[in-house]
Amino acid sequence: MAFVNYNLACPSCNSSDAFAIDDSGWGTCFSCSTRIPPDRDGRDVLVKERSSDTEAPVKPQSMFCTDLTDRKLSKDTCTRYGVGWKGDDLAFPIGDSYKLRVNGDKQFKIIGDFQADKRLFGQERFPAGQKYIVVTEGEFDAMAAYQMMQGKTPCVSVRNGAQSAVKDCKENYDYLDSFNIIIFAFDNDPAGLEAQTKCCELFSHKAKYMIHPEGIKDPNDYLLKNKTADFVQGFWRAEKWTPDGIVCGSALYDEVMKPLEKADCFYPFDGLNELTYGIRKHELVTVTAGSGLGKSQFLREVIWGILQSTDSKVGCMFLEESIRKTGLSLMSLAANKPLHLPDAIVTQKEKDDAFAQTLGTDRLYFLNHFGSGDVDSIVNHVRYLAKAMGCEYVFLDHISIVVSAQNNGDERKAIDEIMTKLRMLVQETGISLICVSHLKRPDTKGHEEGAATSLAQLRGSGSIAQLSDMVIGLERNGQADDVRERNTTYVRVLKNRFAGITGKACALLYSLHTGRMVEVEEEDDL
Repeated sequence: MAFVNYNLACPSCNSSDAFAIDDSGWGTCFSCSTRIPPDRDGRDVLVKERSSDTEAPVKPQSMFCTDLTDRKLSKDTCTRYGVGWKGDDLAFPIGDSYKLRVNGDKQFKIIGDFQADKRLFGQERFPAGQKYIVVTEGEFDAMAAYQMMQGKTPCVSVRNGAQSAVKDCKENYDYLDSFNIIIFAFDNDPAGLEAQTKCCELFSHKAKYMIHPEGIKDPNDYLLKNKTADFVQGFWRAEKWTPDGIVCGSALYDEVMKPLEKADCFYPFDGLNELTYGIRKHELVTVTAGSGLGKSQFLREVIWGILQSTDSKVGCMFLEESIRKTGLSLMSLAANKPLHLPDAIVTQKEKDDAFAQTLGTDRLYFLNHFGSGDVDSIVNHVRYLAKAMGCEYVFLDHISIVVSAQNNGDERKAIDEIMTKLRMLVQETGISLICVSHLKRPDTKGHEEGAATSLAQLRGSGSIAQLSDMVIGLERNGQADDVRERNTTYVRVLKNRFAGITGKACALLYSLHTGRMVEVEEEDDL
C-alpha cells in the first residue's frame, strides 16, 4: 500500500493536514485514526476472498456508501464505519477484512483473513482511552447507537453476535479497558442477556449495561421505532454492573425501614434473653459443654418453653437416648417431677396430665434412632421434620455422635461437612436449629471440674464457630463438694451474631426433687 495524496483535511476531526489517501482509495487520518472507504467516484478497493483454506485474489470491485433506509441509518453514519455496497452485497469492514451480508440477507461471506485481525467492528474508527464506549451485539446496532448519540460516543460491535461476545471482548481487553466506562447494549433476548452478563464480569467496576424497555429488542430497534430519545435516556441511566448477590445501598431503603425483627420465641431464662434477644428463625444455635454437664437437660428446658409460649411444632433428635427416655424427660418438666427416675413418686393422673401437655399435643416429633447415623441421613431427617412435619424448631443432640459414624477417620473434615450442610439447610427451610457439640479437653482442669468454655475449644477446624449464629457454653463443676456448686450451671454466650453481646448470661440450679433447671441469682441460698 502506498499513499498517493497527502496533507489533506480530515472530514472527521479538526485536523487540517493529517488525512491521506492510499492507492486503493482508502483515506486514513493520522490524528483521530479514522479510516474512510472510497466514495462513489469509481475508485476500487483491492481485497482477497477466502475460499476454503486457500486465498485467491478477486477482481477489484467498487464500493459506495449510501443511506440504509431499511435501517434508518444515514450515509454519514455508514461512511464513518466504512460500510457500503459491493454490488448486491452489503460490506462491513472488520479490521482488515470484510463481512459481506449476501444479497441483503442474514447470510454472511468473509473477504480477507477474518481470523488474523481480531478487532471489533468499528474499533479502528475510535481512538482508545476516551470516557465512554458502547458495545453492541451486531454491526447495525453499533451504527444505530452511534447515530442516536449524534456521533459523540464511540460505538463498536462484537464480531459474530452473542456466541462470540466474551471471546471478542477478551481478545480486545486492553482496548476496551482503556475507556473509563464500558456500556453494554446487547439484544434483549436470553442469549444476549447471558452474554452481556459474562462480558460485564470481565470489566467489573467499569461495566454498565442498558435495560431495554418492553417491545425493544436491540439498539437499532430504537431507531426504527423513532425512540432515539429513549435510547439516549437509557444510555445515561445504564445500570452499574455488580456481581450476583451484591446490592447497591441506595436500593435498600424499603428494606432498612422495615421494623426490626423480633424474636420468634424466647429462652425460658431471662438472663440469656437479655444477651441474645431470644430465638429467631433462620438461625443455627450451638450449645456446648463438657461431658455429662446437662446439655440435654438444657435443651429440654428450651423445648418446654417453646411448647408453653408458641403454637409451633418441634422436632427432637436426641441421638444418645431412646425416645422413651426423651419423652419421659419432657413429661417431667410438665409434672415438675423426675418421671424418668424409678423412685419418683407420681400418680397416674399426674402422668396423664404431663403427657397431655407435652407428647399428647401432636406438636412434638422424635427421631426413633438410638446411636450414630451418617451425615446425609441426619440432614435428610432434619429436612423431613421441617418440610413434611412443619417443625419450626429442631433440636439435634449431638453433632459429635454423627461425626463418629463417618468412615473417613478425619474428624475435622466430617465436622466441616455436617456443619456446612446444616447451615445450608437452615437457610433452605427457615427453621431454628439448636444443636449440641462437645468440647476439646482443655490443657488444665477439665470442663467437668468447672473449666470455662471458649470458642477455641470447639471440636473441628473452626466451622462450628464460624457457621453458628449463636454459640452457648454451659459450665458446671460436677465434682464439687458443695451441693449447690455441684448442681449450678453457668450459661455463657460465646458467640452472638445478632447482637454481638457475649459473656456470662445466667446461673441455672438443677433440683433433684423436681428435675428442673431454675434460673437463680448466684448469691441465693440453696
